[in-house]
Amino acid sequence: MPTIVQKFGGSSVGDAPRIRRAAQRIAEARSAGFDVVVVASAMGHTTDSLIALAEEVAAHPDRRELDMLMATGEQASVSLLAMALRELGLPASSLTGGQAGIRTDGVHGRARITRIECGRLERLLSRGEIPVVAGFQGTSDEGEITTLGRGGSDTTAVAIGAALHVAQAGGYCEIFTDVDGVYTADPRIVRGAVKLPRISYEEMLELATLGAAVMHARAVLFGEKYGVPIHVRHSQKPDHGTMISRENPGMEELAVVGCALKEDLGRVSIRQIKNVVGLQGQLFWALASANIVVDDIMQTEQGSATMIAFTLDHADLAEAKQILGKELLALNDGEMSVEVGLSKVSAVGVGMKSHAGVASRMFRALGDVGIAIHNITTSEIKMSCIIDAANGQRALNAVHAAFGLGLGSNATIAMQTDCERQ
Repeated sequence: MPTIVQKFGGSSVGDAPRIRRAAQRIAEARSAGFDVVVVASAMGHTTDSLIALAEEVAAHPDRRELDMLMATGEQASVSLLAMALRELGLPASSLTGGQAGIRTDGVHGRARITRIECGRLERLLSRGEIPVVAGFQGTSDEGEITTLGRGGSDTTAVAIGAALHVAQAGGYCEIFTDVDGVYTADPRIVRGAVKLPRISYEEMLELATLGAAVMHARAVLFGEKYGVPIHVRHSQKPDHGTMISRENPGMEELAVVGCALKEDLGRVSIRQIKNVVGLQGQLFWALASANIVVDDIMQTEQGSATMIAFTLDHADLAEAKQILGKELLALNDGEMSVEVGLSKVSAVGVGMKSHAGVASRMFRALGDVGIAIHNITTSEIKMSCIIDAANGQRALNAVHAAFGLGLGSNATIAMQTDCERQ
């Protein structure tokens, strides 16, 4: 039988009735002729509560101990879900990430999956059992419990799908969440946002990286690399949702399929520093060694000196400032400044490769509503502008409207028609 991996987010297992509903979803998949592997997140806001508790005990909780603590949230969810499945007469076994064979590097709080040893999962499936795996976690080769960072349960689910080669037999990965699917923009901010029936890995990866919280970027990367179709669906509704899959020719008919807003950004600028060979590598290696992700890197020459600036999440700003301060002290050169209160608004679409005028339309849309642009970055399928955080939601609405992505627009009709053709 084909195998599907079903992932249930925190809101989908937030209380006993929702856990029973999730169990019913799993039972329906079994009745439809699928083998099922389940991945679950911690219930509701459990992770936030555990972090708050740790901070009551220690001003600066050790990352290793935080991983030990936070891993318990998912363990509670999978145990309860396995119990609910057994109540329905379905054999199920709950597993920690480590018990499921998920091996990671040793970076606490931001671990990456290095491999999945599928032996135990395959044995359970061969016996007709349903493995219920704790998302967001694994173990290093040294036996340390590690967590994968926010959204890591998505990554767990798609990585398991890849390791089990589910797509080869017609399987896929279902991400059950508290939204209907992937929208043209965040529907909480843009009232006319429309659900996309289908989106490419490339587009979804850009949107996830640029602030669309419905999917975790690392999970989309796994899906793209190993060809695992990802179906995003609402856990409490029968909606079709959104299928994330490989690009097809019809997707290029539209220049832009979605917009995103990434808030809570800071910008670090290093000025008056000599541009010696290897400077950039030294600075950004120091940040990478601490697993700090940077974005929107810009460099300009200032006479005999240079200026390097980049954006990053507010949460990483203090650590980045400390790391770079040490590097500049060792170099005895340069000065550093930090800005906060920035956001990034972006437009995404594989059709940008073959459509002209995307940049001018976006820039005019922001200019028409009086929003200044501080920095611009582009790729083949995205256009992003750094703006003041206070203008973020206005900017998202303006860009969404400029590309005609709202209800009843020609772009929306084209998307729906293309989906019907498929």
